[in-house]
Amino acid sequence: MGKYVDRPRYGCALGGALSLLRAIPRAIPIIHSSTGCGYNVYNGINSGSAYLGGGYCGGSALPSSNIIERNVVFGGEDRLREQVETTLEIMDGDIYVIVTGCMVEMIGDDIHSVANEFEENEKPVIAVSTPSFQGNSYTGYDMVFSALAREYTIFSEDKKENKVNILGIVPGEDVFYKGNLKEIKRILNLIGIEANTFVGEGETLDDFKNAGNGSLNIILSDVYGINTAKVFQENHNIPYIITGFPIGYLQVEKFLYEIGEALNIDREVIESVLKKERDIYFDYFERITDIYNDIDLQRYGIVVADANYAPAISRFISDELGWLPQLAMITDFLTEEQKKRIESRFDNYESGLKPYVGFDTNASSVKKYIRKVWKPDGNERYYDTMGPGFVIGSVIERDFAEEFNYPLLSVTFPVTNRVIFNRSYVGLNGALTLTEDIFSMLVSGR
Repeated sequence: MGKYVDRPRYGCALGGALSLLRAIPRAIPIIHSSTGCGYNVYNGINSGSAYLGGGYCGGSALPSSNIIERNVVFGGEDRLREQVETTLEIMDGDIYVIVTGCMVEMIGDDIHSVANEFEENEKPVIAVSTPSFQGNSYTGYDMVFSALAREYTIFSEDKKENKVNILGIVPGEDVFYKGNLKEIKRILNLIGIEANTFVGEGETLDDFKNAGNGSLNIILSDVYGINTAKVFQENHNIPYIITGFPIGYLQVEKFLYEIGEALNIDREVIESVLKKERDIYFDYFERITDIYNDIDLQRYGIVVADANYAPAISRFISDELGWLPQLAMITDFLTEEQKKRIESRFDNYESGLKPYVGFDTNASSVKKYIRKVWKPDGNERYYDTMGPGFVIGSVIERDFAEEFNYPLLSVTFPVTNRVIFNRSYVGLNGALTLTEDIFSMLVSGR
C-alpha cells in the first residue's frame, strides 16, 4: 500500500504557481484547467497562509479556461486560446502566465504552442506546466520561477559585483515571506550588498527582468529554489550558494561570513556590522532575563515545521533561548539526499544539545515521535513528565498540543488562527519578534 498524507501542509503544484504569481506585481495567471480548480486552490492558499488575499488578480478574479467534458474529449487548446485572447483584452497586466491543472495535462494539450501564438503581443505570454502529479506547492514555485528565469530574465554579461538574488523563500507556504525578505535585504545591505528579493516590498517585474546582472544567487533553503538557481547558472552564468534559513544572532553571524567569503567582502567590515547589531540585539534580549529566571520560562521544545523553519527554529530555541530541544519533525516530502543535508543542520549546537530529528508527512505521527524521545508513563510511583513543553508548528498541531497541555505557536503553513502582514521571524529583528510571540504566550495568563 502506498504512503498516504494525513492533513497535508501544502497545496498542489498549481497552488504554488499561483502563490508566486500572486506575489509578483501585475503578473496575470491564466489557469488552463477544469471548472472550479483555480478557485478551490485559491481558497486553500488564502486561509492556510494566514489570509494572504487574492491580490491584484487572484481569488474570484482568476482568469481560467474552465474546461468541461467536451474539451476533455476533443481537446482544450481552442478554449485556452479563447481565454488568453479575452484575458489580454480585459486584464491589465505586464506579464501573462499560463499555468495548468491535471486534466489538461492528461489529455495532452500543448499550452506552449498556444503561448507562442501570442509572441507578438505587447506584453509577454509564457506557459508553465504545473499539474499536481508533478509535485506540491513548493514544486510549483520552482517551476514558475525557473520559467521566468529562462524566458523573461535578460541575459547580461556585466555582473554587478555586490548584487545578489535571493531564492528559497516560497510565498504563501512561508506565511511571513514578505517580512522575512525585508529583513534579509536589510542585513545584507549592512555589509554593502544589494539584495534582489524579487517579491519583497516595493519590488516589481523589473527585478525579475534584470536579475541576470547579479553576481551570486543565495538560496535560503536546503531544498527549495535550487532548481531555479541551476537555471540561472545555466542561462545567466550566475553561481549559487546554499546557506540555510538564519534565525537569531548566531545563525546570522554564520550567514554573513558565508556570504562575505563568497563575495570577497573584507572580514573587518562584517565584524564591525555584527558588533553594532549584536549590541542592539542583546540589549533587547536583556529585558527578558529577570522574568525568565524568576518564573523559570525554560521549556522542552517541540518543532513541527518545513525544511526551512525546523532546523533554524530548533537551533534558535536551544542556543539563544536556552530551551531543551526534544523533537524536530520535518513535514516535507524529501529525498534521502535532502534528508541528509537537512540533518546536518542539527549538528554542533552551541548548547551541546540536539533534538531527535524525524521526517514524516503525516500530522498524526507527532505523538509517535514523542514516544521515541520520552519514555511513556508505565504507572511508576514517580514519573518524570516531559513538561513544561512548548510546540512550534502549524494549526494542525492544535489537538496534540491540547492533549499534552502545551502552548502552541503556529508558524508554518497552514496558519489559520493568525493574520500576518509584514511580520518576520528570520534574521535579527525576526528573532526578536519570534521571542516576543513565544514569551507573550507564556506570560499571557499572569
